[in-house]
Amino acid sequence: MNKHIADTKNNDVIRPTQAEAEAAVKTLLLWLGEDTSREGLIETPKRVAKAYKELFSGYQQSPEEELGTVFEEVAGYKDMVLIKDISFFSHCEHHMVPIIGKAHVGYLPNGSVVGLSKIARVVDMFAHRLQTQESMTAQIAHSIQNILKPLGVAVLIEAEHMCMAMRGIRKQGSTTLTTTFTDAFETDIANQVRFMTMLRSGS
Repeated sequence: MNKHIADTKNNDVIRPTQAEAEAAVKTLLLWLGEDTSREGLIETPKRVAKAYKELFSGYQQSPEEELGTVFEEVAGYKDMVLIKDISFFSHCEHHMVPIIGKAHVGYLPNGSVVGLSKIARVVDMFAHRLQTQESMTAQIAHSIQNILKPLGVAVLIEAEHMCMAMRGIRKQGSTTLTTTFTDAFETDIANQVRFMTMLRSGS
């Protein structure tokens, strides 16, 4: 009998073994009416399990690890830092089909800044989990706020959901926009306007 493996990031979650994951994929293929013994599908359960490990690798990462190093020598810089057009793909937690989009993240430094690639890594980390766009937007903003403690954070995500394009209503090209503002962005509408202006104008 296969023993379950305890999740290293969440002790409350018991993870099935690799063999159990592959068996589950095989069960789905059989449920679809496929012949799992044919040449093209023999290795599919193993390939799908391997792909899922990569696609959902965000569960094994933490924002604290990604944002742990900051730079305090910023020559007195206090203005907004804006990272635009961070491409990502995620998966809808309702149907497990892709969400494809871009994230835009701005923050007001409070004496220190973080490497630009770290912001992109945080976006990527949360994208590599089952998500709703609303939750992902809030998770990115609040993680940056709570760990870096800037004066404020602004996050805008625009994405297309394949659960709308591939199934159900089947409308391609429809884009969803979500925002989350914290602290100085939440309390001062002028900061929100400036964030949106910089985002749309490229200034």
